[in-house]
Amino acid sequence: MNAMMGFLEKYMLPIAGKIQGQKHLQSIRDGIILAMPLIIVGSVFLIIANLPIPGFSHFMASIFGDTWSKKFSYPIDATFSIMSIIVCFGIGYRLAERYKVDALSSGAIALSAFILSTPQVLMFTPEGAKKALEVPGVIPVALMGSQGLFVAMIVALFSTEVYRKIIQKNIVVKMPQGVPPAVSKSFTALVPAFVVLTVVWIVRLILEATSMQDLHHLIDKIITTPLSFLGGSLWGMLIAVLAIQLLWCFGLHGDAIIVDSLMSPIWLALMDQNRQVYMANHHADLPNIICSPFLSIWIEAGGSGLTFGLVLLMIFRARSKQMKQLGKIAVAPSFFNINEPTIFGTPIVMNPVMMIPFILTPIVIVLITYFSMAIGLVAKPSGVLIPWTTPLGISGFLATGKISGGVIQIINLIISILIYYPFLRLYDKQKFQEEHKAQQADTPIDRSVNV
Repeated sequence: MNAMMGFLEKYMLPIAGKIQGQKHLQSIRDGIILAMPLIIVGSVFLIIANLPIPGFSHFMASIFGDTWSKKFSYPIDATFSIMSIIVCFGIGYRLAERYKVDALSSGAIALSAFILSTPQVLMFTPEGAKKALEVPGVIPVALMGSQGLFVAMIVALFSTEVYRKIIQKNIVVKMPQGVPPAVSKSFTALVPAFVVLTVVWIVRLILEATSMQDLHHLIDKIITTPLSFLGGSLWGMLIAVLAIQLLWCFGLHGDAIIVDSLMSPIWLALMDQNRQVYMANHHADLPNIICSPFLSIWIEAGGSGLTFGLVLLMIFRARSKQMKQLGKIAVAPSFFNINEPTIFGTPIVMNPVMMIPFILTPIVIVLITYFSMAIGLVAKPSGVLIPWTTPLGISGFLATGKISGGVIQIINLIISILIYYPFLRLYDKQKFQEEHKAQQADTPIDRSVNV
């Protein structure tokens, strides 16, 4: 164990530290986070439109009419379908902030470049026609949603890098003194905007002359499809979970490094694929098990490492005052999937005994949940994004629209308790003995002699 910890500390921690502090990855994380409130709002409307309550459809139809579910899709489309637009602007804005240049201009240029890279044409097949017609002057909504996420990220990073280098080299249009700052900033962005848009325009013309057609097709072939295959697989999830747990064991925020910075674009796109199929047919077999809700709703119910089960053991089975008191303090945050008090209070960080179940438990839960969904015992995620602080049982039901989603969370909690139990007993015994020795040392010795 010591040898393994030494190896990880020597080789893994420096890499993880660099990833955590990397400007581009931080900006990607911030850009995706910017879109999260809108996606959650859209998910609320998606849940309401598909509540599995008898008579609910008739009730809603009596208020909104027979097409009530279509009317509820308006805010869904207005949130999910502009995901790439928000992320593109957010990345350009946040990366420019880190370079200390005008963030608003950078975000606007990045967004314009993204729209320029997108083919403004739509293939439409009229009813009864055998051949699709090309409709020009239309921005495909699908490419503004999750399908265009990787293009939005790449274009935003490229645009901002060009923008800040030109600004920092002072190759700008300078306005005379006395011109309002807002006007001056807009002219300062003129040269970098021209360079960025010209480059993206040339790339688009080149791709239109090839079989790739446009940047979206190119990125989809060389990046999106391979990454979706790897990130959407069971092995991809297992590797990601293992990396998350190892980073937490050394005091680093594993979710921020692995999920927010690296895996979110892949898993959000897979989640949105499920949403689109679910909206078209509630009874259809959804394409993806692995996606954003799979991790946040089932694998991290109660916090990373499913430590809610550990907290319950501390309350009801611990003998040491330290563990029992920690359990009472950590139970409320853990109920809402906040487990930093548990991770750093136990501590699990750099603790050879508690690291083992902390790593083992989520790996076991990944396998159980995945195969339960694969064989049809548990419903797959329907494509809604539930706030990660939603308590287990409720979140599983909302994420699937089925009772089975909440039931498997309860089963996973019981399994996590069984895995943590022997390790907590061992560690609690150690703490109990330490407290007993300390109490004996503090007890004064009666040296009086009876005469």
